[in-house]
Amino acid sequence: MPSNQTPLGALPARFRRPRVLIVGCGDVGLRAAGQLGAPQSQRVRLLALTSSPERVRLLRACGLTPLLGDLDQPGTLRRLSGLGQRVLHLAPPPGDARGVVTHDPRTRDLLRALRLRTPPQALVYASTTGVYGDCQGQRVSESRPVQPHTARARRRVDAEQWVRLLGRTGVRSTILRVPGIYAQDREGGTPRERLLKGTPVLQAQDDVYTNHIHANDLARACALALWRGRAQRVLNICDDTDMKMGDYFDLAADLMGLPRPPRVPRATANEALPLMLLSFMSESRRLDNARMKRELRLKLTMPHVRQGLSPQAGLFGA
Repeated sequence: MPSNQTPLGALPARFRRPRVLIVGCGDVGLRAAGQLGAPQSQRVRLLALTSSPERVRLLRACGLTPLLGDLDQPGTLRRLSGLGQRVLHLAPPPGDARGVVTHDPRTRDLLRALRLRTPPQALVYASTTGVYGDCQGQRVSESRPVQPHTARARRRVDAEQWVRLLGRTGVRSTILRVPGIYAQDREGGTPRERLLKGTPVLQAQDDVYTNHIHANDLARACALALWRGRAQRVLNICDDTDMKMGDYFDLAADLMGLPRPPRVPRATANEALPLMLLSFMSESRRLDNARMKRELRLKLTMPHVRQGLSPQAGLFGA
């Protein structure tokens, strides 16, 4: 019989399940979706924003309900308000070939749309560790002030500020700062192509520390943060690897049976390396992931890149 409190009777199960909206449902988003609601578990109802009609079939096949909308067209985002009780925001800021734009209109317009009617209970935003800038190899915790050195990182700082502003309205917002993402089953997810091209790395005395996270561990962190992330909290999402960039490529080469890359001094790197790669080689930091482990209670499946890049990891799908 219908309930006295709900005259139409009990709601269908698809309305009772928590709804999670994924914005920017690419490789990591699909991995997070797999963590959140495998078809056999039916733990949550998964929604995904996409601007590409061609991706609708793929998203449905992965157990998500596609919603057509474009972060670059704010008018298409109004329907999102109230649809997702928890939101995972993985979309990057728009690109800028000139390197002068320092704001992220996509995040601004998305968060404005989410607040139109019923705002979400929680929002998790995946930012970048580039917001810290060059830390000269020092250990970096989340309490370190941001000091972005590139327009790309400044756009991320702008996005973080919008997320913090949303958090002040009562939405439990969490910011994940993410370094280099790798996985053998991810497009461009290993150094193989660079090693095959013989792209140089810096000589040891000029080298910088680099940080990594396996795509599957990042996906698990995203899923956990939707429920365990604290309000207005920042988390470094990285593994336990403590290596300089050249050593990382040497290790990858050894594991893949390829020649180690040549080493060049920083003084001549401008002639041998593309500008984007040079920008990464101009920043050195070692991330502290203690808060991630403590608050998300995340146990890394790939605590070191040696495990994630090993032939066995690729054989079993990492």
